[in-house]
Amino acid sequence: MTVVTTGTPTDPAMGNPGFETGDGGAGGNGTVVAGSGAFADYALDPRFYDELFRGDGQPRDACQRLSAALDRFPAEELVKLQEGVYRRFLHEGITFTVLGADEVSEHIIPIDCVPRLITAAEWRHIESGLKQRLTAINLFLRDIYNEGRSLRDGVVPPDLVLGCPQYRVEMRGVKVPHDIYVAVGGTDIVRTDTGFAVLEDNVRVPSGVSYMLACRAATKRSVPGLYREHGVREVEGYPRLLYSTLASLSSSTTRPRVAILTPGRYNSAYYEHAFLAGEMGVDLVEGRDLVVHNATLYARMASGLRRVDVLYRRIDDDFVDPVTFRRDSVLGAPGLFHAYRAGNVVLANAPGTGVADDKAVYAYLPRIIRYFLNEEPILANVDTHLCREPEGLAFTLDNLRDLVVKEVGGSGGYGMLVGPHSTAGEREEFASRLRDNPTNYISQPVLPLSRAGCFVDGSLQPRHVDLRPFTLHGEDGQNVVPGGLCRVALRKGSLVVNSSQGGGCKDLWVLRS
Repeated sequence: MTVVTTGTPTDPAMGNPGFETGDGGAGGNGTVVAGSGAFADYALDPRFYDELFRGDGQPRDACQRLSAALDRFPAEELVKLQEGVYRRFLHEGITFTVLGADEVSEHIIPIDCVPRLITAAEWRHIESGLKQRLTAINLFLRDIYNEGRSLRDGVVPPDLVLGCPQYRVEMRGVKVPHDIYVAVGGTDIVRTDTGFAVLEDNVRVPSGVSYMLACRAATKRSVPGLYREHGVREVEGYPRLLYSTLASLSSSTTRPRVAILTPGRYNSAYYEHAFLAGEMGVDLVEGRDLVVHNATLYARMASGLRRVDVLYRRIDDDFVDPVTFRRDSVLGAPGLFHAYRAGNVVLANAPGTGVADDKAVYAYLPRIIRYFLNEEPILANVDTHLCREPEGLAFTLDNLRDLVVKEVGGSGGYGMLVGPHSTAGEREEFASRLRDNPTNYISQPVLPLSRAGCFVDGSLQPRHVDLRPFTLHGEDGQNVVPGGLCRVALRKGSLVVNSSQGGGCKDLWVLRS
């Protein structure tokens, strides 16, 4: 494999999910073009960590077998490989739903055929960091809904927690089974040239695990020999682990009855709800299927009412129970929260967990870890400026051109300003929002996300990626499935990983050794 250097290195440029950077193509300043044949269009850029190649253009140790195999593949074979994984997604109906102004449409998730590799040592680091983080989050949630020591001790400002839109006063003093508020966590992790960092905690209703499983099935079937040669750790046991985790939260002495509560087929993650229900062998229910009698939850079945012991809810707090929360909700079940408070049904995740994935509270997670565990954080946070603080607001206003500004409760890229790709008018309008409601915003630097090899437009090219591993926390401890939803920005130069904006997914191979 040959290495050709072109241009001269430039200062590191930053990038962040949700906008596009420069071209990043072959021949630009500071790029290294690696290889020939299948890699003829593969351009390395010193601004971004490459998952496949070192900076000198040689394959990373763990990727030598993969890169050599890809380099040997004729172009037509790579085309067939890509078509094969796409057809599997098409035949399986692996879709996401887009809600438009006038219609609801479903689209096939774009999948890339080239796996991303994580070494055993790298995964041990990620896994230990995820377990530490979720342990601290559960302790924090238990504390803020009971004793409140962390608030009195100034670990997190009380007004930030108590004023958080996701804080539920109804959860004060509620006995949560085994003190596990978050049974299923999905943590967004990025890699830069300084290592892995947590971009966001998702502990309300994290989604995406079904796409992880679908990517694995499609890729494993397409390159079975290469898969075996790499000694990849398996992820197929996730549904079994999920059921065991949920069932362990129940006090039932017999086999607990678990059900998944979905908003319905128009929800963007409905495919996942149906998939997991089928894989676990549990009921998939909507709010209209549920009834509460004598503080006990039942599902209406053809054979009559069937008790539900554990409800894996995939709807937000506000819609769970129209008696306790939003009175106009038709997605939940009247009296459900009453049955939960009475201890007759388990809700996973517990209501009120959204405080822990608020983007302002996120900034305090390192302090939360130190306070509750007396440990240093294993996984770093991204530098975050809180606009609720005068110095954070001033810094953000002075540097809008260079920052990403987000709403503390926002998701999916909405309510966000990307400074480097904004106009003067957009920055002026956003500055007005910041001054009017500074507590609603945080700002972060633009991140240089790592890039992984993808088969795009008939050749192998680098594209930006992130990763969402899933952590399960039950009575018997924690499990981190050795894999995750690896999202990829398929458009050239883009860092947009969201499927609705041109992003896709690929398989993540965690190596055994």
